[in-house]
Amino acid sequence: MTSSIEAVYRSESRRVLATLIRVLGDFDLAEEALHEAFFVAVQRWPHEGVPDNPRAWLVSTGRFKAIDRLRRQARFTPLLQEQADALEAADWSVEDVEDDRLRLIFTCCHPALAADAQAALTLREICDLTTEEIAHAFLVTPTTIAQRIVRAKAKIREANIPYQVPSLAELPERLDSVLRVIYLVFNEGYSASWGEDLTREDLTREAIRLGRLLTELLPEPEVTGLLALMLLHESRRAARTSACGELVLLHEQDRTLWEASLIAEGCALVEQALTTRRFGPYCLQAAIAAVHAEAPSEDDTDWRQIVGLYDVLLTQMPSAVIELNRAVAVAMWQGPLAGLQGVDRILLREELLDYHLAHSARGEFCRQLGRVEEARAAYEKALSLTQQAPEQRFLERRLAELDAPKQ
Repeated sequence: MTSSIEAVYRSESRRVLATLIRVLGDFDLAEEALHEAFFVAVQRWPHEGVPDNPRAWLVSTGRFKAIDRLRRQARFTPLLQEQADALEAADWSVEDVEDDRLRLIFTCCHPALAADAQAALTLREICDLTTEEIAHAFLVTPTTIAQRIVRAKAKIREANIPYQVPSLAELPERLDSVLRVIYLVFNEGYSASWGEDLTREDLTREAIRLGRLLTELLPEPEVTGLLALMLLHESRRAARTSACGELVLLHEQDRTLWEASLIAEGCALVEQALTTRRFGPYCLQAAIAAVHAEAPSEDDTDWRQIVGLYDVLLTQMPSAVIELNRAVAVAMWQGPLAGLQGVDRILLREELLDYHLAHSARGEFCRQLGRVEEARAAYEKALSLTQQAPEQRFLERRLAELDAPKQ
Protein backbone atom coordinates (compact mmCIF):
# COMPACT_ATOMS: atom_id res chain seq x y z
CA MET A 1 0.00 0.00 0.00
CA THR A 2 2.87 2.37 0.71
CA SER A 3 3.98 2.03 -2.90
CA SER A 4 0.42 2.84 -4.05
CA ILE A 5 0.40 6.04 -2.00
CA GLU A 6 3.83 6.97 -3.33
CA ALA A 7 2.58 6.42 -6.89
CA VAL A 8 -0.43 8.67 -6.23
CA TYR A 9 1.88 11.30 -4.77
CA ARG A 10 4.11 11.23 -7.85
CA SER A 11 1.22 11.40 -10.30
CA GLU A 12 -1.28 13.59 -8.48
CA SER A 13 0.36 15.77 -5.82
CA ARG A 14 1.03 18.81 -8.02
CA ARG A 15 -2.45 18.63 -9.56
CA VAL A 16 -3.94 18.41 -6.06
CA LEU A 17 -1.81 21.37 -4.98
CA ALA A 18 -2.93 23.45 -7.97
CA THR A 19 -6.58 22.77 -7.15
CA LEU A 20 -6.06 23.48 -3.45
CA ILE A 21 -4.50 26.84 -4.35
CA ARG A 22 -7.62 27.61 -6.40
CA VAL A 23 -9.93 26.47 -3.61
CA LEU A 24 -8.02 28.03 -0.69
CA GLY A 25 -6.53 31.07 -2.41
CA ASP A 26 -3.20 30.82 -0.60
CA PHE A 27 0.04 29.06 -1.59
CA ASP A 28 1.34 28.30 1.88
CA LEU A 29 -2.03 27.16 3.25
CA ALA A 30 -2.48 24.91 0.20
CA GLU A 31 0.95 23.33 0.67
CA GLU A 32 0.20 22.60 4.33
CA ALA A 33 -3.19 21.15 3.36
CA LEU A 34 -1.58 18.94 0.73
CA HIS A 35 0.87 17.47 3.25
CA GLU A 36 -1.88 16.90 5.82
CA ALA A 37 -4.09 15.21 3.24
CA PHE A 38 -1.34 12.75 2.33
CA PHE A 39 -0.64 12.17 6.03
CA VAL A 40 -4.27 11.13 6.48
CA ALA A 41 -4.01 8.96 3.37
CA VAL A 42 -1.02 7.12 4.83
CA GLN A 43 -3.07 6.41 7.94
CA ARG A 44 -6.34 5.39 6.27
CA TRP A 45 -5.73 3.99 2.81
CA PRO A 46 -3.87 0.85 3.96
CA HIS A 47 -7.08 -0.19 5.78
CA GLU A 48 -9.79 1.40 3.62
CA GLY A 49 -8.15 1.04 0.21
CA VAL A 50 -7.24 3.73 -2.33
CA PRO A 51 -10.35 5.78 -3.26
CA ASP A 52 -11.78 5.48 -6.77
CA ASN A 53 -10.87 9.14 -7.31
CA PRO A 54 -7.80 9.78 -5.14
CA ARG A 55 -7.36 13.32 -6.47
CA ALA A 56 -10.85 14.38 -5.39
CA TRP A 57 -10.40 12.65 -2.03
CA LEU A 58 -7.11 14.46 -1.41
CA VAL A 59 -8.51 17.86 -2.40
CA SER A 60 -11.55 17.38 -0.15
CA THR A 61 -9.43 16.18 2.77
CA GLY A 62 -6.93 18.97 2.31
CA ARG A 63 -9.70 21.56 2.19
CA PHE A 64 -11.19 20.37 5.49
CA LYS A 65 -7.75 20.23 7.10
CA ALA A 66 -7.10 23.82 6.01
CA ILE A 67 -10.42 24.95 7.48
CA ASP A 68 -9.59 23.17 10.76
CA ARG A 69 -6.16 24.80 10.85
CA LEU A 70 -7.63 28.27 10.33
CA ARG A 71 -10.16 27.73 13.10
CA ARG A 72 -7.46 26.65 15.53
CA GLN A 73 -5.41 29.72 14.68
CA ALA A 74 -8.49 31.96 14.96
CA ARG A 75 -8.11 31.92 18.74
CA PHE A 76 -5.14 34.23 18.21
CA THR A 77 -6.19 35.94 14.96
CA PRO A 78 -9.98 36.46 14.84
CA LEU A 79 -10.02 37.34 11.13
CA LEU A 80 -9.04 33.74 10.35
CA GLN A 81 -12.43 32.60 11.64
CA GLU A 82 -14.08 34.63 8.89
CA GLN A 83 -11.74 33.08 6.34
CA ALA A 84 -12.56 29.59 7.59
CA ASP A 85 -16.30 30.25 7.48
CA ALA A 86 -16.00 31.63 3.95
CA LEU A 87 -14.07 28.59 2.77
CA GLU A 88 -16.59 26.20 4.29
CA ALA A 89 -19.53 28.04 2.72
CA ALA A 90 -17.95 28.51 -0.71
CA ASP A 91 -18.99 26.35 -3.65
CA TRP A 92 -16.16 24.28 -4.98
CA SER A 93 -15.60 21.23 -7.10
CA VAL A 94 -12.79 19.20 -8.57
CA GLU A 95 -14.31 19.48 -12.02
CA ASP A 96 -12.08 21.04 -14.65
CA VAL A 97 -9.04 20.40 -12.47
CA GLU A 98 -7.09 19.54 -15.62
CA ASP A 99 -6.90 23.28 -16.22
CA ASP A 100 -5.80 24.14 -12.68
CA ARG A 101 -2.10 23.73 -13.40
CA LEU A 102 -2.40 25.97 -16.45
CA ARG A 103 -4.20 28.57 -14.28
CA LEU A 104 -1.41 28.25 -11.75
CA ILE A 105 1.26 28.79 -14.41
CA PHE A 106 -0.41 32.04 -15.49
CA THR A 107 -0.56 33.13 -11.85
CA CYS A 108 3.12 32.34 -11.35
CA CYS A 109 3.95 34.15 -14.59
CA HIS A 110 2.00 37.31 -13.84
CA PRO A 111 3.82 40.40 -15.16
CA ALA A 112 3.86 41.89 -11.65
CA LEU A 113 6.47 39.27 -10.73
CA ALA A 114 10.11 39.47 -11.77
CA ALA A 115 11.04 37.09 -14.59
CA ASP A 116 13.49 35.05 -12.49
CA ALA A 117 10.88 34.74 -9.73
CA GLN A 118 8.24 33.57 -12.23
CA ALA A 119 10.34 30.64 -13.35
CA ALA A 120 11.51 29.68 -9.86
CA LEU A 121 8.00 29.74 -8.42
CA THR A 122 6.55 27.70 -11.28
CA LEU A 123 9.22 25.03 -11.09
CA ARG A 124 8.77 24.78 -7.32
CA GLU A 125 4.98 24.80 -7.10
CA ILE A 126 3.98 23.06 -10.31
CA CYS A 127 6.83 20.61 -10.78
CA ASP A 128 7.82 19.97 -7.15
CA LEU A 129 11.48 20.62 -7.90
CA THR A 130 13.65 21.30 -4.88
CA THR A 131 15.37 24.65 -4.48
CA GLU A 132 18.65 22.82 -5.16
CA GLU A 133 17.37 21.46 -8.48
CA ILE A 134 16.07 24.87 -9.53
CA ALA A 135 19.31 26.52 -8.48
CA HIS A 136 21.25 24.07 -10.64
CA ALA A 137 19.04 24.84 -13.62
CA PHE A 138 19.66 28.59 -13.22
CA LEU A 139 23.31 28.32 -12.16
CA VAL A 140 22.69 30.22 -8.89
CA THR A 141 22.68 29.29 -5.19
CA PRO A 142 19.72 27.55 -3.47
CA THR A 143 19.48 30.52 -1.07
CA THR A 144 18.93 32.86 -4.01
CA ILE A 145 16.15 30.63 -5.37
CA ALA A 146 14.49 30.35 -1.95
CA GLN A 147 14.45 34.14 -1.61
CA ARG A 148 12.93 34.55 -5.07
CA ILE A 149 10.14 32.10 -4.23
CA VAL A 150 9.34 33.77 -0.90
CA ARG A 151 9.22 37.22 -2.54
CA ALA A 152 7.01 35.93 -5.38
CA LYS A 153 4.47 34.40 -3.00
CA ALA A 154 4.37 37.60 -0.96
CA LYS A 155 3.78 39.65 -4.12
CA ILE A 156 0.91 37.40 -5.23
CA ARG A 157 -0.69 37.73 -1.81
CA GLU A 158 -0.17 41.48 -1.43
CA ALA A 159 -1.19 42.36 -5.00
CA ASN A 160 -4.14 39.93 -4.90
CA ILE A 161 -3.05 38.44 -8.22
CA PRO A 162 -5.95 36.37 -9.59
CA TYR A 163 -5.74 32.62 -10.04
CA GLN A 164 -7.02 32.38 -13.58
CA VAL A 165 -6.12 32.10 -17.24
CA PRO A 166 -6.12 35.68 -18.58
CA SER A 167 -8.53 36.89 -21.24
CA LEU A 168 -7.59 36.52 -24.89
CA ALA A 169 -6.74 40.24 -24.96
CA GLU A 170 -4.26 39.79 -22.10
CA LEU A 171 -2.69 36.56 -23.33
CA PRO A 172 -0.05 37.93 -25.74
CA GLU A 173 1.77 40.01 -23.11
CA ARG A 174 1.87 37.03 -20.75
CA LEU A 175 2.82 34.47 -23.35
CA ASP A 176 6.62 34.77 -23.40
CA SER A 177 6.92 34.05 -19.69
CA VAL A 178 4.56 31.08 -19.84
CA LEU A 179 6.35 29.54 -22.83
CA ARG A 180 9.70 29.99 -21.13
CA VAL A 181 8.50 28.30 -17.96
CA ILE A 182 6.86 25.38 -19.76
CA TYR A 183 10.11 24.80 -21.65
CA LEU A 184 12.08 24.96 -18.39
CA VAL A 185 9.79 22.26 -17.01
CA PHE A 186 10.39 20.16 -20.11
CA ASN A 187 14.15 20.64 -19.98
CA GLU A 188 14.33 19.55 -16.37
CA GLY A 189 12.49 16.40 -17.38
CA TYR A 190 14.53 15.84 -20.54
CA SER A 191 17.85 16.21 -18.73
CA ALA A 192 17.40 16.09 -14.96
CA SER A 193 19.63 18.40 -12.94
CA TRP A 194 20.76 15.60 -10.68
CA GLY A 195 19.96 12.11 -9.48
CA GLU A 196 20.25 8.57 -10.74
CA ASP A 197 18.08 9.02 -13.83
CA LEU A 198 18.92 10.98 -16.96
CA THR A 199 15.30 11.97 -17.54
CA ARG A 200 12.08 12.59 -15.62
CA GLU A 201 9.23 11.44 -17.81
CA ASP A 202 6.62 12.91 -15.45
CA LEU A 203 7.95 16.40 -16.17
CA THR A 204 8.27 16.04 -19.94
CA ARG A 205 4.77 14.62 -20.18
CA GLU A 206 3.37 17.40 -18.02
CA ALA A 207 5.13 20.06 -20.09
CA ILE A 208 3.78 18.55 -23.32
CA ARG A 209 0.27 18.34 -21.81
CA LEU A 210 0.46 22.01 -20.84
CA GLY A 211 1.80 22.83 -24.30
CA ARG A 212 -1.20 21.14 -25.89
CA LEU A 213 -3.60 23.03 -23.60
CA LEU A 214 -1.93 26.31 -24.48
CA THR A 215 -2.00 25.51 -28.20
CA GLU A 216 -5.76 24.98 -27.99
CA LEU A 217 -6.12 28.24 -26.10
CA LEU A 218 -3.84 30.32 -28.30
CA PRO A 219 -2.61 28.67 -31.53
CA GLU A 220 0.13 31.22 -32.19
CA PRO A 221 3.24 30.18 -34.18
CA GLU A 222 5.56 30.27 -31.15
CA VAL A 223 3.13 28.18 -29.08
CA THR A 224 2.96 25.66 -31.90
CA GLY A 225 6.74 25.82 -32.24
CA LEU A 226 7.29 25.05 -28.58
CA LEU A 227 4.95 22.06 -28.69
CA ALA A 228 6.74 20.80 -31.81
CA LEU A 229 10.14 21.24 -30.15
CA MET A 230 9.10 19.26 -27.08
CA LEU A 231 7.55 16.46 -29.15
CA LEU A 232 10.66 16.12 -31.32
CA HIS A 233 12.97 15.97 -28.33
CA GLU A 234 10.66 13.54 -26.53
CA SER A 235 10.69 11.26 -29.59
CA ARG A 236 14.33 10.38 -28.81
CA ARG A 237 13.82 9.50 -25.15
CA ALA A 238 14.06 5.72 -25.49
CA ALA A 239 17.35 5.95 -27.39
CA ARG A 240 19.09 8.38 -25.04
CA THR A 241 19.94 5.76 -22.44
CA SER A 242 21.11 2.16 -22.66
CA ALA A 243 19.25 -0.78 -21.13
CA CYS A 244 21.22 -0.26 -17.92
CA GLY A 245 20.58 3.50 -17.81
CA GLU A 246 23.86 4.75 -19.29
CA LEU A 247 23.99 7.92 -21.38
CA VAL A 248 24.01 7.35 -25.15
CA LEU A 249 25.26 10.23 -27.31
CA LEU A 250 23.30 11.29 -30.38
CA HIS A 251 25.65 9.70 -32.91
CA GLU A 252 25.48 6.37 -31.06
CA GLN A 253 21.71 6.23 -30.68
CA ASP A 254 19.62 3.50 -32.29
CA ARG A 255 17.33 5.63 -34.43
CA THR A 256 14.85 2.79 -34.82
CA LEU A 257 13.95 3.53 -31.20
CA TRP A 258 12.96 7.10 -32.04
CA GLU A 259 9.17 7.42 -31.79
CA ALA A 260 7.90 7.93 -35.33
CA SER A 261 4.46 9.26 -34.34
CA LEU A 262 5.97 12.07 -32.26
CA ILE A 263 8.40 12.92 -35.07
CA ALA A 264 5.59 13.07 -37.62
CA GLU A 265 3.44 15.27 -35.38
CA GLY A 266 6.37 17.51 -34.46
CA CYS A 267 7.53 18.00 -38.05
CA ALA A 268 3.98 18.79 -39.19
CA LEU A 269 3.71 21.43 -36.46
CA VAL A 270 7.08 22.92 -37.47
CA GLU A 271 5.94 23.25 -41.07
CA GLN A 272 2.65 24.80 -39.91
CA ALA A 273 4.45 27.35 -37.73
CA LEU A 274 7.12 28.28 -40.29
CA THR A 275 4.61 28.90 -43.07
CA THR A 276 3.19 31.81 -41.06
CA ARG A 277 6.55 33.63 -41.38
CA ARG A 278 5.90 34.95 -37.85
CA PHE A 279 8.20 32.48 -36.21
CA GLY A 280 10.52 33.11 -33.29
CA PRO A 281 13.10 31.23 -31.19
CA TYR A 282 10.94 28.20 -30.39
CA CYS A 283 10.02 27.66 -34.02
CA LEU A 284 13.68 27.90 -35.02
CA GLN A 285 14.75 25.43 -32.33
CA ALA A 286 11.97 23.11 -33.45
CA ALA A 287 13.21 23.41 -37.05
CA ILE A 288 16.70 22.36 -35.88
CA ALA A 289 15.21 19.39 -34.01
CA ALA A 290 13.25 18.45 -37.14
CA VAL A 291 16.42 18.34 -39.25
CA HIS A 292 17.90 15.92 -36.70
CA ALA A 293 14.71 13.84 -36.51
CA GLU A 294 14.31 13.41 -40.25
CA ALA A 295 17.94 12.37 -40.89
CA PRO A 296 18.37 8.58 -41.18
CA SER A 297 21.86 8.81 -39.63
CA GLU A 298 24.35 11.31 -38.28
CA ASP A 299 26.29 11.23 -41.57
CA ASP A 300 23.13 12.09 -43.47
CA THR A 301 22.31 15.05 -41.21
CA ASP A 302 22.41 18.44 -42.93
CA TRP A 303 24.80 20.08 -40.45
CA ARG A 304 25.24 23.11 -42.67
CA GLN A 305 21.51 23.79 -42.50
CA ILE A 306 21.56 23.32 -38.72
CA VAL A 307 24.40 25.84 -38.35
CA GLY A 308 22.49 28.28 -40.54
CA LEU A 309 19.39 27.90 -38.36
CA TYR A 310 21.51 28.51 -35.26
CA ASP A 311 22.85 31.69 -36.88
CA VAL A 312 19.30 32.98 -37.36
CA LEU A 313 18.37 31.87 -33.84
CA LEU A 314 21.28 33.79 -32.33
CA THR A 315 20.10 37.00 -33.98
CA GLN A 316 16.73 36.60 -32.27
CA MET A 317 17.91 35.24 -28.93
CA PRO A 318 21.61 35.80 -28.18
CA SER A 319 22.63 33.14 -25.68
CA ALA A 320 25.87 31.46 -24.68
CA VAL A 321 24.09 28.10 -24.45
CA ILE A 322 22.76 28.44 -27.99
CA GLU A 323 26.23 29.50 -29.12
CA LEU A 324 27.59 26.33 -27.48
CA ASN A 325 25.05 24.20 -29.35
CA ARG A 326 26.08 25.94 -32.57
CA ALA A 327 29.72 25.12 -31.84
CA VAL A 328 28.83 21.43 -31.56
CA ALA A 329 27.02 21.59 -34.91
CA VAL A 330 29.99 23.40 -36.48
CA ALA A 331 32.26 20.61 -35.23
CA MET A 332 30.06 18.04 -36.96
CA TRP A 333 30.21 20.07 -40.18
CA GLN A 334 33.79 21.43 -40.23
CA GLY A 335 35.65 19.27 -37.71
CA PRO A 336 36.55 19.31 -33.98
CA LEU A 337 39.04 22.19 -34.26
CA ALA A 338 36.30 24.54 -35.47
CA GLY A 339 34.07 23.36 -32.63
CA LEU A 340 36.83 23.83 -30.05
CA GLN A 341 37.45 27.37 -31.23
CA GLY A 342 33.75 28.14 -30.77
CA VAL A 343 33.70 26.76 -27.22
CA ASP A 344 36.90 28.60 -26.30
CA ARG A 345 35.44 31.90 -27.45
CA ILE A 346 32.59 31.41 -24.98
CA LEU A 347 34.83 30.40 -22.09
CA LEU A 348 37.28 33.25 -22.75
CA ARG A 349 34.38 35.66 -22.22
CA GLU A 350 33.98 33.93 -18.85
CA GLU A 351 30.55 32.64 -19.83
CA LEU A 352 29.35 29.10 -19.01
CA LEU A 353 32.33 28.55 -16.71
CA ASP A 354 30.04 26.66 -14.32
CA TYR A 355 28.12 24.82 -17.05
CA HIS A 356 29.30 21.23 -17.24
CA LEU A 357 28.23 20.71 -20.86
CA ALA A 358 30.59 23.46 -22.05
CA HIS A 359 33.56 21.69 -20.48
CA SER A 360 32.32 18.28 -21.60
CA ALA A 361 32.12 19.54 -25.19
CA ARG A 362 35.62 20.98 -24.91
CA GLY A 363 36.86 17.64 -23.61
CA GLU A 364 35.28 15.83 -26.57
CA PHE A 365 36.89 18.13 -29.12
CA CYS A 366 40.30 17.94 -27.44
CA ARG A 367 40.04 14.14 -27.28
CA GLN A 368 39.26 13.96 -30.98
CA LEU A 369 42.24 16.21 -31.71
CA GLY A 370 44.59 14.08 -29.59
CA ARG A 371 45.12 16.85 -27.02
CA VAL A 372 44.94 14.40 -24.14
CA GLU A 373 45.92 16.61 -21.20
CA GLU A 374 43.50 19.36 -22.22
CA ALA A 375 40.79 16.76 -22.67
CA ARG A 376 41.48 15.35 -19.22
CA ALA A 377 41.30 18.78 -17.59
CA ALA A 378 38.04 19.59 -19.36
CA TYR A 379 36.42 16.26 -18.46
CA GLU A 380 37.50 16.62 -14.83
CA LYS A 381 36.02 20.11 -14.70
CA ALA A 382 32.76 18.86 -16.20
CA LEU A 383 32.68 15.97 -13.74
CA SER A 384 33.09 18.38 -10.82
CA LEU A 385 30.08 20.39 -12.02
CA THR A 386 27.47 17.74 -12.84
CA GLN A 387 25.26 16.12 -10.22
CA GLN A 388 23.56 13.67 -12.56
CA ALA A 389 24.71 10.07 -12.14
CA PRO A 390 24.54 8.96 -15.83
CA GLU A 391 26.57 12.00 -16.91
CA GLN A 392 29.07 11.40 -14.11
CA ARG A 393 29.56 7.80 -15.24
CA PHE A 394 29.93 8.91 -18.87
CA LEU A 395 32.65 11.40 -17.95
CA GLU A 396 34.40 8.84 -15.77
CA ARG A 397 34.44 6.45 -18.73
CA ARG A 398 35.92 9.15 -20.95
CA LEU A 399 38.66 9.82 -18.39
CA ALA A 400 39.39 6.10 -18.11
CA GLU A 401 39.67 5.86 -21.91
CA LEU A 402 42.24 8.67 -21.89
CA ASP A 403 44.33 6.75 -19.37
CA ALA A 404 43.99 3.39 -21.10
CA PRO A 405 47.12 2.17 -22.93
CA LYS A 406 46.91 2.51 -26.68
CA GLN A 407 46.64 -0.75 -28.60
